[in-house]
Amino acid sequence: MNIRLPFDREAWKFAAIFAVAAILLGHISPNLGWGGFIATVCCLLFFRDPERVHPLKKDVVISPADGIAIKISEGDVSSELELEGSWKKVSIFMSIFDVHINRTPVSGIVEKIIYTPGKFFNVTLDKASEYNERQATYMKTADGITVVFVQIAGLLARRIRCDVREGQELEMGDRVGIIRFGSRVDVYFPKTAEVLVEEGQVMVAGETILAQLKTKN
Repeated sequence: MNIRLPFDREAWKFAAIFAVAAILLGHISPNLGWGGFIATVCCLLFFRDPERVHPLKKDVVISPADGIAIKISEGDVSSELELEGSWKKVSIFMSIFDVHINRTPVSGIVEKIIYTPGKFFNVTLDKASEYNERQATYMKTADGITVVFVQIAGLLARRIRCDVREGQELEMGDRVGIIRFGSRVDVYFPKTAEVLVEEGQVMVAGETILAQLKTKN
């Protein structure tokens, strides 16, 4: 039987580092040792990777990240994304306490992935989407609709790990990677879509429906 542990593969590397540090600190002071033990547990919790059940509805966009919807907007987007016209966007803030495994918001083909190095401003600021380290993944659904999600590194985040490749076919809710230690994900979809969430709402990656897409007839 293949049993999958509910942690990301990087959890064990970081937990081992914390555990060794806890043992060394324990030789200095029992209190420091206990502090190191608590830090090790917190490290494992950060890398937790619970199973999720995506909606059975078709033509919807689901949340790629756990967190809070901090901004919902509509308008032209940065020329960097090469998206013409007006698009709707939902920005999701992931605190250090949220699950940081990201998932694809729609089923489809990964058209392209663009990584952009950058700074590490607070991800709640608008300028973070233009200046921070980020990675944009373009998805094309079976109906030819483009949905883009952008993983943005924050103040503590220092690495965006991508687990998918261009040309790969993904199902809604498939794991696509992780951003380490606090970050944000922006999701772009056509302006014809109906947004089904509100600012301040809690998002659950792979489960919360962000929008209903209008398919072409």
